[in-house]
Amino acid sequence: MPHLELAKLQEAKVETSPYQYTIVPGFLSPQTVARVNATYPDIKAGGSYPIESLDAGMVIKEVIDELDGPAFQKVIAEKFAVDLDDKPKMFSLRGYTRAKDGQIHTDSKDKIITVLVYLNENWQQPGGRLRILKNGHDVDDFVAEVPPDDGTLLVFKRSDTSWHGHHPFDGPRRSLQMNWMTSEGSRGWHKIRHSISAAVKKLTAA
Repeated sequence: MPHLELAKLQEAKVETSPYQYTIVPGFLSPQTVARVNATYPDIKAGGSYPIESLDAGMVIKEVIDELDGPAFQKVIAEKFAVDLDDKPKMFSLRGYTRAKDGQIHTDSKDKIITVLVYLNENWQQPGGRLRILKNGHDVDDFVAEVPPDDGTLLVFKRSDTSWHGHHPFDGPRRSLQMNWMTSEGSRGWHKIRHSISAAVKKLTAA
């Protein structure tokens, strides 16, 4: 049974101000979110982790396979009017947010589209809720707030004004990030950086 609720994505409106984005609550069903969390890797440190280290049987791998498929790409390309053919994709996982995370940024210029799927269940914390911002200096000047839970999907087109961030939170916070990149070289650099970061954190925790 498919995990992605593509019909909900197809029906969702793409907002254009302050930049192009769409928010899709329930993009993953409650059943899928529960199954993902039952086998999710035990990430106890901040930063992004590459998916290559995932074990067989982890349900998040099934979700990644669907995101990596042509059906999802077709919907995103059409909704955001962008050519994604032959553009490399990069995936990473997060399992823990540090108090210093969530600072306002736009994402790097080698990213074309950013996809975030939130995997927490019934998020009650005031911090850690990503905001679509009007500027690069005020996290409280926002047009939308995305609770990081219950299979919610956020997709936005990267630009010089695609500001986003959130109030601080320190603790477990699970999410899957996917990006279409401008080139294979840029994807490789990000993967190497994330792999080194994950290895250092593992050694530090040992």
